[in-house]
Amino acid sequence: MENVVLTIHLILALLLIGVVLLQRSEGGGLGMGGGGSGTMSARGAATAMTKLTWIFAAAFIVTSI
Repeated sequence: MENVVLTIHLILALLLIGVVLLQRSEGGGLGMGGGGSGTMSARGAATAMTKLTWIFAAAFIVTSI
């Protein structure tokens, strides 16, 4: 049982890293990203990615406990 939880935890960690790296940068910390006007589809995709990040983060914390 412990191995199953550990495997799920590792998969969630990789998914969480991937989702965070795929998100568009909103800040200008490095002077990159951001840019022109955002379309409605881009905003919807950003919202979906944010929700997915929260879901993966919550599942990661649950498997950590």
